[in-house]
Amino acid sequence: MEPRNPWQALTRPRFPLGVWPWRAAGYLATGALVGAAVCLLFVVLGVFSLLLVGLPLLLLSGPAVGGIERWRLRLADRDPAPDPHRVPTAPGLGAWLRLRAGEQATWRELAYALLLATVLWPLDLLVLGVGVGLPVALFAAPVRYALDGAETKVVKAYLVTSYPEAFAAALLGAVLLVALAYPLAAFAGARAALARALLSPRETGREDGIGEVIASRARLVDAFEAERRRIERDLHDGAQQRLVALTMTLGLARLDAPPGPLAGQLAKAHAEAGQVLTELRELIHGIHPQVLADYGLGAALADAADRSAVPVATDIELPRLPVSVESAGYFAGCEALANIGKHSGATRAAITARHAGGVLRLDVEDDGRGAADPARGSGLTGLADRIAVLDGTLTIMSPPGGPTLLRVEIPCRPLPASSVSSSPRTASSSGRDS
Repeated sequence: MEPRNPWQALTRPRFPLGVWPWRAAGYLATGALVGAAVCLLFVVLGVFSLLLVGLPLLLLSGPAVGGIERWRLRLADRDPAPDPHRVPTAPGLGAWLRLRAGEQATWRELAYALLLATVLWPLDLLVLGVGVGLPVALFAAPVRYALDGAETKVVKAYLVTSYPEAFAAALLGAVLLVALAYPLAAFAGARAALARALLSPRETGREDGIGEVIASRARLVDAFEAERRRIERDLHDGAQQRLVALTMTLGLARLDAPPGPLAGQLAKAHAEAGQVLTELRELIHGIHPQVLADYGLGAALADAADRSAVPVATDIELPRLPVSVESAGYFAGCEALANIGKHSGATRAAITARHAGGVLRLDVEDDGRGAADPARGSGLTGLADRIAVLDGTLTIMSPPGGPTLLRVEIPCRPLPASSVSSSPRTASSSGRDS
C-alpha cells in the first residue's frame, strides 16, 4: 500500500529516493510563504481594527486561511481534509455570516491562522533552512570556490581554500541532505497532523452516529434494489411467459375458428393479449433493463438516448459502478429525457457522463424553453430524493427561454475488475442526430 503521509513513508527503506522528502519540503516551503503573507495581513488588519474597520475582516480571515491550508495539506497528507463548515439554509451574505460566526470551526480556523502567523511559519522556515538550506550550501561549495577563485566561505563558517576541501564539503552536504530528510519529513508530518486536527477535526461521536446512519441507508438502498430485481425477475420468468403462451394459444384458436362472430372475438382477444404483453415488457424494462445489468450505466444511457423522442447526442465514458449508483443514474437520465420529450419543446438534447475524482457526473442538456420547475410534478423532486439517498446532488439550471441543464453528481468508486463479468464496461457513442 502506498504511504498516505510522511510518517508512513519514513518506515519504507527507499524513503530517501521517493517523492515524500520533496513533498515534505514543499509543504514546509509553502507554509513559510503562506504564513508570512498571513502575518502581514494580520498586521494590516490589526491597524485598521483600531478604527473598527478591519475587525470583521480579521474575524472572518480564519475560514479563508483554513480553506487554503486544507488545500495545501494535500502535499503532506493524501487523505482528503473535508470542509467542516455547514451550508447555509438561506441565501445571502447575512445568512452566511451568521452561520459562520456561530460555528466552532470558524474560531478554530482563526486560532490556527494566528498560530500560523506567529509561530508556525518561522518554525517551517527554520526547519527548511537546516534540513535543505545547509546541505545545499555545502553541496554547492565546488561551484562557489570555482567562481570566487582563491577561497570561499561555506555557511559563513567553513573556509574552503582548495578543490579537495570543496569536494569534501560537497560530499558532506550530500550525506546531510539524505540524513536530514528523515527529521524534516517527521516535522512535516507533525505539522500536517496539527493542521488537520484544527482545520478538519474528526468528531468521533458525531461521525459514529453519521456513519451508522449512512451504513443503514446503504443497506436500505441495497435491499430496495434487490427487491426491484426480484420483481423484475418474477415478472420476466412468470407472468411474461404465461402471457406469451396465452397469446400463442389465442392465435392458434383464431386460425382454427370458422369465420363468424367467434373468430372476431378471438381476434380481438389475441390483439388485447399482444398489447398486454407489450406493456408488460415495457414495464419490466423500466424496472431494471437487462442492458443495465449486463453492460452497465454507459450502455444503458446510450440505449435510452436511442429510444428518446428527441434526438440525443451522447458522450459517455464510464466504468462499472455499484448497482445502486448505476440504477439511480439510469433513472435520472430516463426521467430527464422523458421530461424533455413531454415538457421542454426541445429539438435537440445531449447526455454527458463521466466518472472522475470519485464522483459520477451525469449532465443532460436540451435547447428547450427552460423554466423547469420541480413543483409542477415533473418527477424532479422524487428524483432528487432518490439521489440524496446516495449522498448525491441534483442541480437544475433552467432559465426562462432555455437551455436547461440537469446535473447529477453521486460520489462512488468503480467496481474492481474481479467483481465484474467480461462484458464491455464502457460506452461512448452518438445517439440519433438529425
